[in-house]
Amino acid sequence: MRIVFLLLISLFLIYGCKNASHSDLIGNLKVASEFIDAFYSFNKDSLQSILSQADETRQSILFYQGWAECGNYEIVDRPKCIVKNDSLILCPVTVKDDLLGALQIDFYVTDTFHLTIVNQQIRSVNTSSNDPVQYYQAKEWVKLNRPELIELPCEGIWEKGTTPCECVQAMVRGFVEYAASKDSESSNSF
Repeated sequence: MRIVFLLLISLFLIYGCKNASHSDLIGNLKVASEFIDAFYSFNKDSLQSILSQADETRQSILFYQGWAECGNYEIVDRPKCIVKNDSLILCPVTVKDDLLGALQIDFYVTDTFHLTIVNQQIRSVNTSSNDPVQYYQAKEWVKLNRPELIELPCEGIWEKGTTPCECVQAMVRGFVEYAASKDSESSNSF
């Protein structure tokens, strides 16, 4: 009888823990979805509220939201977020934006938000993307050939930057010039 009792208690604990863990993951996924909604609503107050516990990454994500808004990020695809472990959720979002539009590239970038969520509170957010090589070439070209476009508006970019709109708009202007220089090079090579 004692063995049956212990077995039942063990099963109850295992089953109960599974449900609690599943419930936590469902809650964390809900928070992740709310984060994406807040980010792409381009409402700074809403995003700031959901990032109240993300002290180390809040500023860079708020900057990125401003960058995305002024870069006219438009969601093309928003698949479901992916649970990596009990506290890490990845949320890929594919967007159309002015930067790649300026480069005249038929490509949509997928930004992936890496959300660390503990007790249904976002603790940090990092991002990665699949920007094409042309993006990095254009960015480097602007830094080398048109630094005056971006020096002031992009000062402190991602860390303590305060002018995301001006920065992304300056980059777009630089990307347009880069694309024009590439067009000019290709027409002169014939």
